[in-house]
Amino acid sequence: MKLLVKSTLMVAMLGLAACSQAGLGGNGASGQYGAGAGGNYDPASPEYFNQTIGDRVFFAVDQSNLSAEAIATLDQQANWLLSNPNYTAIIEGHADEQGTREYNLALGARRAASAQEYLISRGVAPNRLSTISYGKERPIEICSNEACYNRNRRAVTVIAAGAGA
Repeated sequence: MKLLVKSTLMVAMLGLAACSQAGLGGNGASGQYGAGAGGNYDPASPEYFNQTIGDRVFFAVDQSNLSAEAIATLDQQANWLLSNPNYTAIIEGHADEQGTREYNLALGARRAASAQEYLISRGVAPNRLSTISYGKERPIEICSNEACYNRNRRAVTVIAAGAGA
């Protein structure tokens, strides 16, 4: 009896594995990846970009200049964007909750522009990139301590399917 259960489970697992492989590499009618494709394992997917390349860079207090760590992440983003010309990106600028709304909107804009300018300097076509500032309006966390503030001082590169140049 145990052998029958194990055999049935093995056949079911193999069947599921075969089904999940069938859609790899195919394009659906919408031009998106077929069923089973994409995700963290497909180097051309937005999920891979977000999880493996990294979709965000962080900034020091009241700063919009890029750190060495931010530059390393943006180098990887530039390489990904150059290898995947059918994607565009919106770079979101964010700030922590300290300061006025107006100050943080301007700071977020400078942060997004710093990331955008760096990506352009690495060869990404300017018409594939746009920026927006959210200032302090979209925090990752709401709190009043330095660790939280650090997570909110960021620029996030959001990938979208679109005509590349």
